[in-house]
Amino acid sequence: MRLLCLVCLCLVLSATVHAAPRTVDWLDLLPEEDYQAMLEMPEIGHDGKTEAPGDFTQNMRQRDDLPAVMYSTRVVESFDKQQVKIAGFPVPLETNENGDYTSFFLVPYAGACIHVPPPPPNQIILVDYPQGIAIDDIYEAFWMSGTLHIDQTSNALADASYRVDADQVWVYDGE
Repeated sequence: MRLLCLVCLCLVLSATVHAAPRTVDWLDLLPEEDYQAMLEMPEIGHDGKTEAPGDFTQNMRQRDDLPAVMYSTRVVESFDKQQVKIAGFPVPLETNENGDYTSFFLVPYAGACIHVPPPPPNQIILVDYPQGIAIDDIYEAFWMSGTLHIDQTSNALADASYRVDADQVWVYDGE
């Protein structure tokens, strides 16, 4: 009987450790004050400026003419160290010896900073994925699941307020 109870306890604990990640929306990552500011923000246009090349070789840093919320690094602290699943578009950063991407930014919309202004840092996730994945098209969405961390990251390309240690990355399948 004790053995049966021990086995049942192990199964229950194992199930909680391997629970499915919480599916989150990009808006979930915005603190309430930033969410409200986004709702009240005027439309941002190109103003006739020449578009940057479509390959992310241009810097994703924020422009001076954007509203303050577009620079926000504020985060939702309750997401720290949570298992999450989120869909987005990749901005490739680093590859392994096979040419697979092991580090990339995940952003909420395709072509961020190519044809439209970049998202604020609290809408950019730095993804660490040692296994690596081929990214052939930055306009193709991906699902990503893993442990989300509050981690202000800055590099030559962009600033991110979140980082994920990814367990799995796959092409977006709608579900």
